[in-house]
Amino acid sequence: GDDNSGRKVITFSCCRMPPSHQLNHTRLLEYLKYTLDQYVENDYTVVYFHYGLKSLNKPSLKWLQTAYKEFDRKYVSKIFVWFYSVLLSRIFKSLLTISFSFPRYKKNLKALYVVHPTNFIKILWNIFKPLISHKFGKKITYLNYLSDLREHLKYDQLNIPQEVIRHDENLRGKQKGKLPLVVKVPPPRPPLPTQQFGVSLQYIKDKNKGELIPPVMKETVSYLKRKGLQVEGLFRRSASIQTIKDVQKLYNQGKSVNFDDYHDIHIPAVILKTFLRELPQPLLTFECYDHILGITSVESSLRVSRCKQIIQGLPEHNYIVLKYLICFLHMVSQESIYNRMTASSLACVFGLNLIWPSKGTASLSALVPLNLFTELLIDFYTNIFNSRTVPGE
Repeated sequence: GDDNSGRKVITFSCCRMPPSHQLNHTRLLEYLKYTLDQYVENDYTVVYFHYGLKSLNKPSLKWLQTAYKEFDRKYVSKIFVWFYSVLLSRIFKSLLTISFSFPRYKKNLKALYVVHPTNFIKILWNIFKPLISHKFGKKITYLNYLSDLREHLKYDQLNIPQEVIRHDENLRGKQKGKLPLVVKVPPPRPPLPTQQFGVSLQYIKDKNKGELIPPVMKETVSYLKRKGLQVEGLFRRSASIQTIKDVQKLYNQGKSVNFDDYHDIHIPAVILKTFLRELPQPLLTFECYDHILGITSVESSLRVSRCKQIIQGLPEHNYIVLKYLICFLHMVSQESIYNRMTASSLACVFGLNLIWPSKGTASLSALVPLNLFTELLIDFYTNIFNSRTVPGE
């Protein structure tokens, strides 16, 4: 899933850990590294579900030491003061060793949410907090209930174990002194006539005199073409959550937005990603999801043709908007000597903003074909989009 700034979210659930004697801890370490490697080139978030960690499934101290040795020790001292003194739960310490000790893991991790922390952890945290750097401490947030996650990320996208959900319900029941009640969700408000985020392309078109390219896309792409093509790490960096919300509010109210006022080139970049991610249906449509997953089974020499075939089946409006976006991303990739954003790098950022399953979230294994498909669209833009004319061309 994504958090409210569009950063990818990695979850770790202790209740899924089998007894230590049944677990290959070497493979666990490799898996943690492999999972993090999918995301660490961009800003990302970690959610740690503490419930379910018991003496039976805690990895040994020896394994923790092995994890420690896997990474550069430049950042270890202050971190070990924290997680040895504060978080005695060994698996969490291991996860943090990997996430923070090695510079490239530490650099782009922007938030770590600890869900259902024990009172012991909270007490020790307060005792040792003065020893931890302020910058490091700001990344960590303790959440007592699952509902607290909604303030920070897209809760419905998370794959939360049923054991954790039941534990959360029990905690709430104890808090109220009675069984948890079913909370009635009020019906959603109708969108504003000027709404831009969270509504369909058709809705935006109808409310904007038939314009095919949504105003948010047109303005962010235009601005980034003028001032952002050679910015290193374009689309990889996040921006202030509050600023993003403020800009979204301006757009939804039909007010003008001047990105020069914010003095941060990454704001229009994040707004563009956020717009795509908040569409009710992905730009590449739910119907294309399974077809795109099959791209890796196609012979390499035929993959571009297969991409072309898939997008030919898109509704005309989706095709036009997709072509507009990919044309821009192709331009960005042509400046990769300056911005370091190759077609592959852009695909890692935009893949899950262009396509996602109709139910649940994309699995880790699905990232390979989704990103490959997006990379091919960007790399072979001219070839893939040359046979279907669109209005205005």
